Amino acid sequence: MAPIPRYRAQAGTAPWTSFLSAGFRPFFLFGALWAAVALPLSIAYFEMMAEVPTRFPPHIWHPHEMVFGFGGAVVAGFMLTAIPNWTGRMPLQGAPLAGLVALWLLGRVAVTVSSSEPAPLAAALDLAFPAVFFFVVLREIVTGRNWRNLPLTAALALLFVGNLMTHLEAMDIADTGAAGVRTGVATLVMLVTLIGGRITPSFTRNWLVKTSSAEEAPAPFGLFDRFALAATFVALIAWVSFPDSSATAVLQIIAGAALLLRLMRWRGARTRGEPMLFVLHMGYGWVALGLLFMGANRLFPVTDSTSALHALTAGAIGTMTLAVMTRATRGHTGRLLSADGGTKAIYVAITLAAILRIGAPWTGEYYFVSLAAAAALWSTAYGLFVLLYFGMLTGPRIKES
Repeated sequence: MAPIPRYRAQAGTAPWTSFLSAGFRPFFLFGALWAAVALPLSIAYFEMMAEVPTRFPPHIWHPHEMVFGFGGAVVAGFMLTAIPNWTGRMPLQGAPLAGLVALWLLGRVAVTVSSSEPAPLAAALDLAFPAVFFFVVLREIVTGRNWRNLPLTAALALLFVGNLMTHLEAMDIADTGAAGVRTGVATLVMLVTLIGGRITPSFTRNWLVKTSSAEEAPAPFGLFDRFALAATFVALIAWVSFPDSSATAVLQIIAGAALLLRLMRWRGARTRGEPMLFVLHMGYGWVALGLLFMGANRLFPVTDSTSALHALTAGAIGTMTLAVMTRATRGHTGRLLSADGGTKAIYVAITLAAILRIGAPWTGEYYFVSLAAAAALWSTAYGLFVLLYFGMLTGPRIKES
């Protein structure tokens, strides 16, 4: 994403003036903070070491807050920052942005303390943010006549539907909680596949042209890329609808293999010397490996299904969100697009967290120790982002070096 060229002048010198000047600032900060806090809390809730006053059982509250809470914030931060570049319109700033952030925060509180309030009220308060955000994005894309990105509104609608399905179970209306979570995860994975598939080869191409030879640039988008995206879309739909089917497993393996081949065409190995770029390839690689692992594990079980799923969640979503958050924050606040020591530590922590979470079932009696270590590393990664990027997200943009 290139720096936004159109910022409305913000009156005053209050601390929140810069903070509310662009969508990525509050949503990346609050989303990362919630990711760092909610995961260890959910594990404590699972192990009955802490009481969370929510109507949601542990196996639903954890993915709900990771997907629709944390994931929703990151999607909002990215889209509100990218859409002005797509449409040429002014970004959402000031009071309207503050209102949207307040709706997201209200949703987190409403779900977390939902046992003390009527279930329909908790659902309405939580669903207010994705509903309003959908119409904000739809208005911007339609007004800016940016038809290429109109399908992204379908993804936002699916996030709303998936969230609604979890609340229907909390209200004892339908047994749709697990399907709602799968809908949310599949939507985020598809967004990673689509958006990561745009920015990763594009940024790689630009970097290779500057540092080496244009002849080594990533392969251009073509028929094979369309096949890989279509195969992923079909595999994810099948997983949401028929998660235990052998046919779904075969589709996941085909999609994972196609994405892996697609990734290999992007010259990722050439970017090892630039961590902020290489981590984008790692994040995309987790999507391919996650689909391959889930499919193969369904046909030839070697671990539990949740551990295989975490290759997509902790691996792909966790890595790619941090890759985008660090890069977008530095770029849009005038910093160099280069990873310092702290940013490298973020990437290492999230990678180790994913590996430990996936490998926990093979650690025998140390299973819960491995889970705790994975959670600690996850929280370290997102906590470090909050600490190291707080000043960038809340302070004024500096002049580009």
